[in-house]
Amino acid sequence: MNETSLYCANHPTVETALRCKKCEKLICVKCAVRTPTGYQCKECIRGQQKIFETSKPYDYITGFITAAVLSGIGSFVFSLIGFIGYFGFFIAFAAAPTIGVIIAEAVRMVTGRRRSPTLYKVILAGIIIGAIPMVLFSLLDIFGLIFQGIYLFLAVPTAYYRISGIRITK
Repeated sequence: MNETSLYCANHPTVETALRCKKCEKLICVKCAVRTPTGYQCKECIRGQQKIFETSKPYDYITGFITAAVLSGIGSFVFSLIGFIGYFGFFIAFAAAPTIGVIIAEAVRMVTGRRRSPTLYKVILAGIIIGAIPMVLFSLLDIFGLIFQGIYLFLAVPTAYYRISGIRITK
């Protein structure tokens, strides 16, 4: 029996029998990326991810401004909820995710539902920066500061999951 050894395309000294399912290139365990349908090389994965990044340069500006303005309004509304008292906590835990969804849907509409991981981060920065004026105003009132913390803690991840398309349940 005469078997020829196969070597990784990126690491010529590493023997392997694994191939990329897309381009058929020989890859070792270090170069392989496990996908639900088999292993792929990092180059094919990178090329596939670029297909899904559809954002345009102006999306970053419009997404940031929309997120910041709506977050400022949401943060102001939260400062009013803080005056209700302890019952306001119940309202806050329901209202913060709702405001996060409203912000995310408005941003998705403004950006034409285009997507990019960098765009999502810019939008999150807009949400946080939009809330800063009310957070600073609330520094004098511990109760108001707690409500602003609840707002940011619940609205930011909700908006992120909504704009990025991540599904928590199937």
